Amino acid sequence: MGITVKIVEVSGAGRVGTTTLLELVSSRITLRDLVRTRVREEVARLNAEPDQQRHLDWEQQADRAIEAFGRNGFFVLVDDRQVTELDEELELTADSDIRFVRLVQLVGG
Repeated sequence: MGITVKIVEVSGAGRVGTTTLLELVSSRITLRDLVRTRVREEVARLNAEPDQQRHLDWEQQADRAIEAFGRNGFFVLVDDRQVTELDEELELTADSDIRFVRLVQLVGG
């Protein structure tokens, strides 16, 4: 049986963006699987929009997200602790504070 968790997207400047609810997530999940689950759900929502011009492949998008994590394109905080390894197993509760923090490359950097 899974739990529902809330994921908050935050900009590098600290601005809160979108919030995503993921249902039926295992309370013990790796960061890699959490990222892939989030991408799968977001792509499904986008693909379901009536004005969506093209169908996105969630697995391709998930692979891109995993690559972005490896390039420090974003980092993840779970209950105020930065998770640095994709294969680290997380112990989540319905009250877990999960934040994906998007980083923006500086010009020329």
